Amino acid sequence: MTAYSKQPGPIGVFDSGYGGLTILHGIRQLLPEYDYLYLGDNARAPYGSRSFDVVYQFTRQAVMKLFDLGCHLVILGCNTASAKALRTIQQNDLPKLDPDRRVLGVIRPTAEVIGKLTQSRHVGVLATEGTIKSHSYKLEIQKLWDDVTVTGIPCPLWVPIIENNEADTPGADYFVKKRIDLIMERDPQIDTLILGCTHYPILMPKIQKHVPKNVQIVAQGEYVAESLKDYFRRHPDMDARCTKHGSVKYFTTENPEKFKETARIFLHEQVDVEHVDLE
Repeated sequence: MTAYSKQPGPIGVFDSGYGGLTILHGIRQLLPEYDYLYLGDNARAPYGSRSFDVVYQFTRQAVMKLFDLGCHLVILGCNTASAKALRTIQQNDLPKLDPDRRVLGVIRPTAEVIGKLTQSRHVGVLATEGTIKSHSYKLEIQKLWDDVTVTGIPCPLWVPIIENNEADTPGADYFVKKRIDLIMERDPQIDTLILGCTHYPILMPKIQKHVPKNVQIVAQGEYVAESLKDYFRRHPDMDARCTKHGSVKYFTTENPEKFKETARIFLHEQVDVEHVDLE
């Protein structure tokens, strides 16, 4: 077992790239008093098309780095990591690394609320190829709401569009409309659409424009934040292990200047960031 510090520390938020910044933003809106460390594995992103094994190895390295940096609780603010690595880390790694530390994902909190949101009991998921292929949303939703039909469609070009700052262009319109038309064609009864990738809220104006009026769009930030607040209420011992000075630090495996530039698309503010190695 690794000897990690027992001192209280910040909440870790991990993502393969920048999308987890939308999760961090949602959490900080609701829980501004806590300290946060954000770690983006930008040098090896995107994870969406990588194999289960590679995503697991990369995610495990990131979780261990955040534990090293003093975090007792890590949130995988990445759907692909939540889909492909979370369960193995929770079941196999945490007991060996430190049974008192916790790693949570972003899929379960969304699955928990979805049954209360859909009237037609038909739900759509727009996500990366890796998340769709893992069927994680379908499995998590149907565990809790077995009467809900789930249809998933991969949107492979949406992340590159966002990260290249093209989200406001006519080209983005074309690719957003194409995927929304496709999922509504697959199941015209869908009344609730989950944005199953944390980048996608950046495309919200385009998505709203092309989604039928009767369909509600579910972005994950607020649900993950609510779920975390509830988690602390149920686990006061973990709450006590999270420091509260309202600070946030950013780390990237990529060039810090590049991170700063792209992070501005997500956060609309200038951030300081440090470089870290995970391997």
